[in-house]
Amino acid sequence: MTGVAFIDGEYMPIERARIPIIDWGFLRSDATYDVAHVWRGSFFRLADHIARFEGGVSRLRLRLPYERNEIERILTECVRRSGLRDAYVEMICTRGIPAPGSRDPREASNAFYAFAIPFVWIADERQREAGLSLYISSRERISPRSVDPRTKNYHWLDLTLGLFEAYDAGAETVVLMDDAGNVVEGPGFNLFVVSSGALSTAAAGVLEGISRRTVIELAREQGREVREGTVSADAVRGADEVLITSTAGGVMGITSVDGASVGDGTVGPVTRALHDGYWGLHDDPRFATSVDYSDA
Repeated sequence: MTGVAFIDGEYMPIERARIPIIDWGFLRSDATYDVAHVWRGSFFRLADHIARFEGGVSRLRLRLPYERNEIERILTECVRRSGLRDAYVEMICTRGIPAPGSRDPREASNAFYAFAIPFVWIADERQREAGLSLYISSRERISPRSVDPRTKNYHWLDLTLGLFEAYDAGAETVVLMDDAGNVVEGPGFNLFVVSSGALSTAAAGVLEGISRRTVIELAREQGREVREGTVSADAVRGADEVLITSTAGGVMGITSVDGASVGDGTVGPVTRALHDGYWGLHDDPRFATSVDYSDA
């Protein structure tokens, strides 16, 4: 795989990248991260991704060894050295290595890692064109009273087990529910339903996705109503359109839920309009940060 990582202050080929086995980020999933993407040589909403990352670091009481401008420089350098024009770029802060014999997280040396690899899609080209099949799992997403979902984390066992349920049911992806039976989020994506032209999405129990934010802004610019509240399983099953949003793919349509077609079984006009608007914003100087590949 082509890519470049930043480990212990050093840039290296992605295949050489390693973290210590006793880093609590590995042993305890004691870490936060964020993922930005580069499209046609420019980052999309990089400042927003770094700001969200810093928020997660603060909530987990971690300490970053780099200031915001230095993080941007490191991420950009990973992309520049890789030569990738379309890239998936991740920044990570872990609790790091504990003091010898200590279980006190305050005594650990926090670590920062970063890498750039080729762009990652959570749906392949056929799925993006035809739409994905979704399974609504009864498995409960980790409670926000336990782990704040606004902080990106690696606590994915509920999502992973939900995916196996979806595969067993013949679906391609899954969405989980909260303790009240409302649909919240899936593995790496937020979910929207469209009914009578209005969009609805979960307001709580979810990561506040940058792609989610972009779609909310776009929909309102397009004159569409957006409701942030609760979304029931029945609302998903009975929607005119269902779409998901992710840095790893943008706006993607769902065309079947629990084996039944959504609408006429094709990606709908609202989803397509938001998809086109989303990718159009990648040329907007408000959101695009170009990478200088000279001397790469």
